[in-house]
Amino acid sequence: MQNHRRTKPIARRPHNAPPSRDTGPRVNDRIRCPEIRLIGAEGENIGVVTPERAMELADEAGLDLVEISPNAEPPVCKIMDFGKFKYEQQKREAEARKKQKVIEVKEVKMRPGTDDHDFDRKVRDAIKFLENGDKVKVTLRFRGREMAHQQLGRELLERVAEKIEGVGKIENMPKLEGRQMVMMIGPAK
Repeated sequence: MQNHRRTKPIARRPHNAPPSRDTGPRVNDRIRCPEIRLIGAEGENIGVVTPERAMELADEAGLDLVEISPNAEPPVCKIMDFGKFKYEQQKREAEARKKQKVIEVKEVKMRPGTDDHDFDRKVRDAIKFLENGDKVKVTLRFRGREMAHQQLGRELLERVAEKIEGVGKIENMPKLEGRQMVMMIGPAK
């Protein structure tokens, strides 16, 4: 067997480095098309020019040439500060994420023989979830011979519906899924 040694080391990307693929609009010398529609730094329409001429204008203004609409015919480019553009875009995305409300589905479990005090506590929990803007899934589980008395379970779920009236609205009426009866309640907004 011969002892093989690598003459040239393999260049590897460090494990914590960002991926090398480019996302976002093409900038400056990456724009490769015969002609582009150019928008100036002040928002004025300059017209159809070559990318070389557009780069000259961008250099004179001390700004970047950014491809705004790559699918247009010809592609639309604008002279702007690309760093500022990316920063403002990140701020807009962060603001959009902040305003997003993730609706969770909270579950309240009961049995047909749930006593009044436990029933009241579980209804209070459901009302609290609904006031926080979450959906509530009320699950009623039947065991053994309780399956013969499904009307008791339906009556219990109807009592829940009466108690949460005004705070939430019933999205799915009680229906039997195997050995459990399920009802979905959404916030009343």
